[in-house]
Amino acid sequence: MENNPTYLFVVAAALVDENDNILVQKRPNGKPMAGLWEFPGGKVEAGETPEAALVRELKEELGVSVETGSLSPIAFASEALDDKHLLLLLYTCHQWTGEAKNIESPDIKWLPAQDLRYLDMPPADHPLVEKLLIAL
Repeated sequence: MENNPTYLFVVAAALVDENDNILVQKRPNGKPMAGLWEFPGGKVEAGETPEAALVRELKEELGVSVETGSLSPIAFASEALDDKHLLLLLYTCHQWTGEAKNIESPDIKWLPAQDLRYLDMPPADHPLVEKLLIAL
């Protein structure tokens, strides 16, 4: 009998400001891996493209508006999570409208890209940080 995991498709954005700082947010209490820092984003819903899901998530989580054309795919991570398998797609974004606010997260901050290496992040995010540093 084959093991067919349930896939969890997640998208995230490295919002890059004019000084090459990256926005990260803290995972809220009550969620898995609460208190860890991550790139903003979330689950891709049925019928959504990854880009449409990311535009929606950035509006819900940070209050910023992003055009799909401003999203550039950069890397992905694949990670086993209990009975599911996470596929995490990371995009960069240099253009958005509005000021990022911590709507769904207890905290957000802008950091120089190199400082992301020292953050306490979910396991799937660490290889994405290295790919991001190469791409910037």
